[in-house]
Amino acid sequence: MTTTALTAPRRRTSGPTFLTHTLLLTGRQLRAAWRMPVFLVMNLVQPVIWLLLFGELFKSVINIPGFGGAGQTYLEYLTPGVVMMLALFGSAWSGTVYIQDMDRGVMDRFLTSPTNRASMIVSTLVYQSILAVVQSLVVVGIAFWAGARFEGGPVGILLLLLGVVLLTAVFCSLSNAVALLAREQTALIGISQLITLPLMFLSSAIMNTKLSPEWVQNVSAYNPFEWAVIVGREALSAHPDWATLWAHAGLLAALAVVMAAWATSAFRVYQRSA
Repeated sequence: MTTTALTAPRRRTSGPTFLTHTLLLTGRQLRAAWRMPVFLVMNLVQPVIWLLLFGELFKSVINIPGFGGAGQTYLEYLTPGVVMMLALFGSAWSGTVYIQDMDRGVMDRFLTSPTNRASMIVSTLVYQSILAVVQSLVVVGIAFWAGARFEGGPVGILLLLLGVVLLTAVFCSLSNAVALLAREQTALIGISQLITLPLMFLSSAIMNTKLSPEWVQNVSAYNPFEWAVIVGREALSAHPDWATLWAHAGLLAALAVVMAAWATSAFRVYQRSA
Protein backbone atom coordinates (compact mmCIF):
# COMPACT_ATOMS: atom_id res chain seq x y z
CA MET A 1 0.00 0.00 0.00
CA THR A 2 1.57 3.29 -1.09
CA THR A 3 1.84 6.42 0.98
CA THR A 4 -0.17 8.31 -1.65
CA ALA A 5 -3.04 5.88 -1.33
CA LEU A 6 -3.00 6.04 2.45
CA THR A 7 -2.99 9.82 2.53
CA ALA A 8 -5.57 10.29 -0.20
CA PRO A 9 -8.32 12.79 0.71
CA ARG A 10 -11.33 11.09 2.20
CA ARG A 11 -14.90 11.93 1.39
CA ARG A 12 -16.98 13.86 3.85
CA THR A 13 -19.51 11.68 5.58
CA SER A 14 -22.92 12.71 6.85
CA GLY A 15 -24.42 12.09 10.26
CA PRO A 16 -26.39 9.01 9.11
CA THR A 17 -23.22 7.62 7.49
CA PHE A 18 -21.34 8.09 10.74
CA LEU A 19 -24.03 6.16 12.61
CA THR A 20 -24.14 3.44 9.98
CA HIS A 21 -20.36 3.00 10.02
CA THR A 22 -20.34 2.95 13.82
CA LEU A 23 -23.00 0.23 13.93
CA LEU A 24 -21.27 -1.87 11.29
CA LEU A 25 -17.84 -1.61 12.91
CA THR A 26 -19.25 -2.30 16.38
CA GLY A 27 -21.04 -5.36 15.01
CA ARG A 28 -17.77 -6.58 13.50
CA GLN A 29 -16.06 -6.52 16.89
CA LEU A 30 -19.03 -8.03 18.72
CA ARG A 31 -19.12 -10.94 16.26
CA ALA A 32 -15.43 -11.57 16.89
CA ALA A 33 -16.05 -11.55 20.67
CA TRP A 34 -19.02 -13.90 20.26
CA ARG A 35 -16.81 -16.38 18.42
CA MET A 36 -14.25 -16.29 21.27
CA PRO A 37 -16.26 -15.94 24.51
CA VAL A 38 -13.34 -17.38 26.49
CA PHE A 39 -11.70 -13.92 26.49
CA LEU A 40 -14.75 -12.41 28.16
CA VAL A 41 -14.53 -15.05 30.88
CA MET A 42 -10.76 -14.75 31.27
CA ASN A 43 -11.02 -10.99 31.81
CA LEU A 44 -13.32 -11.69 34.76
CA VAL A 45 -10.96 -14.07 36.56
CA GLN A 46 -8.60 -11.51 38.08
CA PRO A 47 -11.32 -9.05 39.26
CA VAL A 48 -13.28 -11.90 40.87
CA ILE A 49 -10.11 -13.07 42.66
CA TRP A 50 -9.51 -9.52 43.88
CA LEU A 51 -13.10 -9.24 45.01
CA LEU A 52 -13.37 -12.52 46.91
CA LEU A 53 -9.78 -12.90 48.13
CA PHE A 54 -9.14 -9.29 49.14
CA GLY A 55 -12.68 -9.00 50.45
CA GLU A 56 -11.89 -11.72 52.97
CA LEU A 57 -8.21 -10.97 53.68
CA PHE A 58 -8.76 -7.29 54.45
CA LYS A 59 -12.30 -7.30 55.79
CA SER A 60 -11.08 -5.97 59.16
CA VAL A 61 -9.57 -2.78 57.72
CA ILE A 62 -13.03 -1.24 57.69
CA ASN A 63 -12.65 -0.96 61.49
CA ILE A 64 -9.47 1.13 61.32
CA PRO A 65 -10.15 4.58 62.84
CA GLY A 66 -10.53 7.12 60.06
CA PHE A 67 -11.27 4.55 57.35
CA GLY A 68 -14.90 5.62 57.09
CA GLY A 69 -17.69 3.52 55.69
CA ALA A 70 -19.68 3.21 58.89
CA GLY A 71 -22.22 0.40 58.66
CA GLN A 72 -20.49 -0.91 55.55
CA THR A 73 -18.51 -4.10 55.00
CA TYR A 74 -15.15 -4.07 53.27
CA LEU A 75 -16.64 -6.13 50.44
CA GLU A 76 -19.20 -3.38 49.85
CA TYR A 77 -16.41 -0.78 49.95
CA LEU A 78 -14.21 -2.81 47.58
CA THR A 79 -16.79 -3.69 44.92
CA PRO A 80 -16.91 -0.29 43.12
CA GLY A 81 -13.11 -0.27 43.04
CA VAL A 82 -12.94 -3.76 41.53
CA VAL A 83 -15.60 -2.86 38.95
CA MET A 84 -13.55 0.15 37.88
CA MET A 85 -10.36 -1.94 37.83
CA LEU A 86 -12.08 -4.27 35.41
CA ALA A 87 -12.99 -1.34 33.16
CA LEU A 88 -9.50 0.18 33.44
CA PHE A 89 -7.54 -2.94 32.52
CA GLY A 90 -9.97 -4.03 29.81
CA SER A 91 -9.98 -0.66 28.05
CA ALA A 92 -6.22 -0.16 28.39
CA TRP A 93 -5.70 -3.27 26.24
CA SER A 94 -8.26 -2.33 23.58
CA GLY A 95 -5.55 -1.02 21.24
CA THR A 96 -4.45 -4.60 20.58
CA VAL A 97 -7.35 -4.86 18.10
CA TYR A 98 -5.80 -2.01 16.09
CA ILE A 99 -2.38 -3.68 16.23
CA GLN A 100 -3.90 -6.88 14.85
CA ASP A 101 -5.69 -4.92 12.10
CA MET A 102 -2.40 -3.25 11.16
CA ASP A 103 -0.54 -6.55 11.02
CA ARG A 104 -3.23 -8.08 8.80
CA GLY A 105 -3.49 -5.08 6.48
CA VAL A 106 -7.09 -4.41 7.55
CA MET A 107 -6.27 -0.95 8.92
CA ASP A 108 -4.81 0.21 5.61
CA ARG A 109 -7.91 -0.97 3.76
CA PHE A 110 -10.13 0.93 6.20
CA LEU A 111 -8.09 4.12 5.79
CA THR A 112 -8.19 4.02 1.98
CA SER A 113 -11.96 3.54 2.03
CA PRO A 114 -14.62 6.18 2.86
CA THR A 115 -14.87 4.74 6.38
CA ASN A 116 -15.47 7.52 8.87
CA ARG A 117 -12.46 7.93 11.16
CA ALA A 118 -14.57 9.00 14.12
CA SER A 119 -16.71 5.90 13.60
CA MET A 120 -13.61 3.72 13.91
CA ILE A 121 -12.88 5.22 17.32
CA VAL A 122 -16.47 5.40 18.56
CA SER A 123 -17.24 1.81 17.50
CA THR A 124 -14.31 0.61 19.62
CA LEU A 125 -15.56 2.66 22.57
CA VAL A 126 -19.07 1.23 22.19
CA TYR A 127 -17.74 -2.32 21.89
CA GLN A 128 -15.49 -2.01 24.94
CA SER A 129 -18.27 -0.33 26.91
CA ILE A 130 -20.67 -3.19 26.18
CA LEU A 131 -18.11 -5.72 27.39
CA ALA A 132 -17.32 -3.63 30.47
CA VAL A 133 -21.01 -3.22 31.39
CA VAL A 134 -21.69 -6.97 31.07
CA GLN A 135 -18.62 -7.86 33.11
CA SER A 136 -19.42 -5.20 35.73
CA LEU A 137 -22.91 -6.63 36.24
CA VAL A 138 -21.36 -10.07 36.74
CA VAL A 139 -18.96 -8.68 39.37
CA VAL A 140 -21.77 -6.85 41.19
CA GLY A 141 -23.83 -10.05 41.10
CA ILE A 142 -20.96 -12.07 42.59
CA ALA A 143 -20.48 -9.43 45.30
CA PHE A 144 -24.19 -9.61 46.11
CA TRP A 145 -23.97 -13.42 46.25
CA ALA A 146 -20.99 -13.07 48.64
CA GLY A 147 -23.05 -10.92 51.02
CA ALA A 148 -22.60 -7.34 49.84
CA ARG A 149 -25.67 -5.11 49.86
CA PHE A 150 -25.83 -1.80 48.01
CA GLU A 151 -28.18 0.86 49.32
CA GLY A 152 -28.08 2.79 46.07
CA GLY A 153 -30.45 0.29 44.48
CA PRO A 154 -31.10 0.07 40.71
CA VAL A 155 -30.42 3.78 40.20
CA GLY A 156 -27.09 3.39 41.94
CA ILE A 157 -26.20 0.45 39.68
CA LEU A 158 -27.03 2.53 36.60
CA LEU A 159 -24.83 5.39 37.81
CA LEU A 160 -22.04 2.91 38.58
CA LEU A 161 -22.29 1.69 34.98
CA LEU A 162 -22.18 5.31 33.78
CA GLY A 163 -18.83 5.65 35.54
CA VAL A 164 -17.70 2.39 33.91
CA VAL A 165 -18.61 3.65 30.43
CA LEU A 166 -16.89 7.01 30.94
CA LEU A 167 -13.72 5.41 32.31
CA THR A 168 -13.73 2.92 29.44
CA ALA A 169 -14.05 5.75 26.92
CA VAL A 170 -11.04 7.57 28.41
CA PHE A 171 -8.63 4.65 28.45
CA CYS A 172 -9.91 2.93 25.33
CA SER A 173 -9.21 6.16 23.42
CA LEU A 174 -5.77 6.39 25.02
CA SER A 175 -4.99 2.79 24.12
CA ASN A 176 -6.13 3.27 20.52
CA ALA A 177 -4.02 6.41 20.15
CA VAL A 178 -0.94 4.65 21.53
CA ALA A 179 -1.54 1.71 19.18
CA LEU A 180 -1.74 4.02 16.16
CA LEU A 181 1.39 5.92 17.18
CA ALA A 182 3.55 3.03 18.43
CA ARG A 183 2.23 0.32 16.05
CA GLU A 184 3.82 -2.41 18.16
CA GLN A 185 2.21 -4.81 20.61
CA THR A 186 5.13 -4.77 23.04
CA ALA A 187 5.12 -0.97 23.21
CA LEU A 188 1.37 -0.92 23.85
CA ILE A 189 1.67 -3.52 26.62
CA GLY A 190 4.55 -1.66 28.27
CA ILE A 191 2.82 1.71 28.19
CA SER A 192 -0.46 0.22 29.43
CA GLN A 193 1.26 -1.42 32.41
CA LEU A 194 3.20 1.76 33.13
CA ILE A 195 -0.01 3.78 33.32
CA THR A 196 -2.65 1.48 34.79
CA LEU A 197 -0.89 0.01 37.82
CA PRO A 198 0.17 3.36 39.36
CA LEU A 199 -3.29 4.78 38.73
CA MET A 200 -4.87 1.85 40.52
CA PHE A 201 -2.69 2.12 43.62
CA LEU A 202 -2.91 5.93 43.70
CA SER A 203 -6.63 5.70 44.33
CA SER A 204 -9.14 4.62 46.96
CA ALA A 205 -10.09 1.46 45.05
CA ILE A 206 -8.58 -0.82 47.69
CA MET A 207 -7.71 1.47 50.60
CA ASN A 208 -9.20 4.76 51.70
CA THR A 209 -6.75 7.48 50.72
CA LYS A 210 -7.45 9.25 54.03
CA LEU A 211 -5.07 6.69 55.55
CA SER A 212 -2.42 7.23 52.85
CA PRO A 213 0.45 9.75 52.84
CA GLU A 214 -0.57 13.28 52.01
CA TRP A 215 1.15 13.21 48.62
CA VAL A 216 -0.97 10.20 47.60
CA GLN A 217 -4.12 12.11 48.54
CA ASN A 218 -2.96 15.09 46.48
CA VAL A 219 -2.11 12.98 43.43
CA SER A 220 -5.34 10.97 43.63
CA ALA A 221 -7.35 14.18 43.25
CA TYR A 222 -6.07 14.36 39.64
CA ASN A 223 -6.37 10.64 38.95
CA PRO A 224 -9.15 9.84 36.42
CA PHE A 225 -9.36 6.31 37.77
CA GLU A 226 -10.06 7.74 41.22
CA TRP A 227 -12.78 9.94 39.71
CA ALA A 228 -14.51 6.81 38.42
CA VAL A 229 -14.14 5.03 41.77
CA ILE A 230 -15.73 8.02 43.52
CA VAL A 231 -18.64 7.99 41.06
CA GLY A 232 -19.20 4.27 41.64
CA ARG A 233 -18.87 4.41 45.39
CA GLU A 234 -21.15 7.41 45.78
CA ALA A 235 -23.69 5.82 43.44
CA LEU A 236 -23.94 2.65 45.54
CA SER A 237 -24.01 4.42 48.90
CA ALA A 238 -27.13 4.97 50.98
CA HIS A 239 -26.77 8.75 50.96
CA PRO A 240 -24.81 9.84 47.86
CA ASP A 241 -23.09 13.19 47.69
CA TRP A 242 -24.69 14.15 44.39
CA ALA A 243 -22.52 17.20 43.85
CA THR A 244 -19.37 15.11 44.21
CA LEU A 245 -20.75 12.34 42.02
CA TRP A 246 -21.76 14.58 39.13
CA ALA A 247 -18.63 16.72 39.38
CA HIS A 248 -16.39 13.69 38.93
CA ALA A 249 -18.64 12.25 36.22
CA GLY A 250 -18.32 15.58 34.41
CA LEU A 251 -14.53 15.49 34.66
CA LEU A 252 -14.52 11.97 33.20
CA ALA A 253 -16.85 12.99 30.37
CA ALA A 254 -14.68 16.00 29.47
CA LEU A 255 -11.53 13.88 29.50
CA ALA A 256 -13.23 11.20 27.39
CA VAL A 257 -14.05 13.80 24.71
CA VAL A 258 -10.45 15.07 24.70
CA MET A 259 -8.97 11.56 24.49
CA ALA A 260 -11.38 10.48 21.74
CA ALA A 261 -10.43 13.57 19.70
CA TRP A 262 -6.73 12.77 20.20
CA ALA A 263 -7.25 9.16 19.16
CA THR A 264 -9.07 10.28 16.00
CA SER A 265 -6.25 12.70 15.12
CA ALA A 266 -3.74 9.85 15.59
CA PHE A 267 -5.04 8.34 12.33
CA ARG A 268 -3.41 11.21 10.44
CA VAL A 269 -0.07 10.54 12.11
CA TYR A 270 -0.37 6.86 11.25
CA GLN A 271 -1.18 7.63 7.61
CA ARG A 272 1.74 10.07 7.22
CA SER A 273 4.21 7.54 8.63
CA ALA A 274 2.87 4.56 6.66
